Amino acid sequence: MTYFFNMNNLCRLPLFLIFITLMNCQPEIKKWELSSPDEKVVFRLMYEKPEENKKSEISYEVLLNTESGEKPALQKSPLGIYLLEDSLANDLTFHSENKTIEIDETYEMIAGKNRNIHNHGFEKTVIFQNKKGKQLAIDFRVYDDGVAFRYRFPVKDSIVYTVTGEKTSFNLGISGSKWIHPYDTVTRYTPAYETYYRNGIPMGSQAPGAQGWAFPALFETNGIWLLLTESNLKDNFYGAHMAAEVHEGIYKIRLPEPEEALDTGPAEPGQLPPWEMPWRVIIIGEMLNTIVESNLVINLAEPSSFEDISWIKPGRASWSWWSDHDSPRDYNALIPFIDLAVEMGWEYSLVDANWNLMKNGDLEKIVKYANEKGIGTLVWYNSGGPHNSVSEQLRNAMHQEKRRKEEFQKLREWGVKGVKVDFFQSDKPHIIKLYHDILKDAEKYQILCNFHGCTIPRGWRRTYPHLLTLEAVKGAEAYSFDSSYPQAAPWHNTILPFTRNVIGPMDYTPVSFSDQVYPHTTTFGHELALSVVFESGIVHFADKVEAYLEAPDFVRRFLSEVPVTWEQTRFIDGYPGKYCVVARQNDGKWYLGAINGAGESQEVLLDLPFLPEGEHMMEIINDGDDDRSFRYAKKPVRSGDRIEVIMRPRGGFVAVVNSLD
Repeated sequence: MTYFFNMNNLCRLPLFLIFITLMNCQPEIKKWELSSPDEKVVFRLMYEKPEENKKSEISYEVLLNTESGEKPALQKSPLGIYLLEDSLANDLTFHSENKTIEIDETYEMIAGKNRNIHNHGFEKTVIFQNKKGKQLAIDFRVYDDGVAFRYRFPVKDSIVYTVTGEKTSFNLGISGSKWIHPYDTVTRYTPAYETYYRNGIPMGSQAPGAQGWAFPALFETNGIWLLLTESNLKDNFYGAHMAAEVHEGIYKIRLPEPEEALDTGPAEPGQLPPWEMPWRVIIIGEMLNTIVESNLVINLAEPSSFEDISWIKPGRASWSWWSDHDSPRDYNALIPFIDLAVEMGWEYSLVDANWNLMKNGDLEKIVKYANEKGIGTLVWYNSGGPHNSVSEQLRNAMHQEKRRKEEFQKLREWGVKGVKVDFFQSDKPHIIKLYHDILKDAEKYQILCNFHGCTIPRGWRRTYPHLLTLEAVKGAEAYSFDSSYPQAAPWHNTILPFTRNVIGPMDYTPVSFSDQVYPHTTTFGHELALSVVFESGIVHFADKVEAYLEAPDFVRRFLSEVPVTWEQTRFIDGYPGKYCVVARQNDGKWYLGAINGAGESQEVLLDLPFLPEGEHMMEIINDGDDDRSFRYAKKPVRSGDRIEVIMRPRGGFVAVVNSLD
């Protein structure tokens, strides 16, 4: 044996030193394993100290127990944090562990995929330390639909810890496919999470630019679906994305780009410990319904501390900017959109950029008109400030606390219900703090919030229930400025329910029947279905007044009744990049939305096991004989029926199911 190769030298040592020498040659391995409540998902944390003079490593892996046996969902992946002052990534030693904690709670959401959420999982903490005594706690949780982990610096210290990088990785292996979108190149308007998703590309594909890949990212490997993202990002850390280089299926965490936010603020956060980082989230399932229906992101978020939520009202809004970019500058151009909201029974109307340049009236006058009609007004703001140079107004009202509070006070006095704040364009810590500051102040003045040109949802809708929606998507506004969008939109739309919209509300601004600069290739049925397929606490209907008022009676009735809050959400059928069918329940009714991303017809068999026993009536609005017409039908259905519906190329349909009992 190797240990006895230099036995003559060992024999000259005292016996206790020989024992220590031999023990130091032995690798040290520790493992901590935690299973989900249904025992299907397993998270395994590993500490390995190789033989002497080699550094220790902390890693994790995730397993999924299936009918065919245990499968690796995520292979051995390194963990650790790099500090400016020191490292908590290499050569750590085990310090201690906490007892496993069961999380078992229910809570209610104002808006989202489900009204009542059961948050049930297990959590464990293992603490390591470096040679200088700095400690790194790793918390990990396991749920039936996935796992999450986060770092903490648990011990109070008088020295600021500055995070300069991470060893954090996700090892997905080399086989499989992914639906993932590049992190934006930094420009005057980006990053804003508005790139196209790559549609089922090989697992190991490199990012097109050095800035890497963005969250959320969907993967299929070994018969398992995984979605990677973040949650509970607080005001003292960065929003992470993933590095461009993918080696042997390993994706590594990357900090925000230094040039973001016009080079203001560092990408590296610093704070006195104790300090906790965001949860890194991995939603896991054998079937796509686990991904689409998951509430794991909000389960991991900090609960709301709001004492009064009675003023938070989700709803539908008319929106003038999409069809007429100059309309916010003209009082007379905005009035028809407020009247449209009245006619359609919608709750809000949005006044977009440059309203301070309004002729024939002003914002106070338009708000007064809307209030008299029973319509809530939502008002646009530029978030800058020194962190962006976008000229659209109103600027310099959101980035400073005193000025922001003055603006919110004025809006509340006028009766404005909410703000749309745009052009954040960075995930640096000081911009993440700006989001939190806006949300905290808006709550004090009972102002609803919508973020655009922004980061992705990171669990904030639970912490701040007045954050009803965020953009962070390449949506319908692209018909104004991107010539590639009409051809990409059909398949791109079918990826979003499996990726971006899984993690939180998405202000896509759907249901545009008329054309903008670049004409649609999606059908009318496809556009109508987006109001159900996509979830958002406020849905801004994008089209001009005539497009809605001149639609058939059954379309107008549907748009006047379709809700934005849901008691349940069910994934029915589909595949990212091809088609998607979703069912959502509100007030006893089921609303179904289906979209086809392909250039050929798609047959859908609707299973309806979620319907209660008894007779029901299904109303279906499908495409007509061409892309720009509708067909309406009614038919009785029962639970367990299978309904065949054919979608046109790039088409779609909606259905509403009412009980007849």
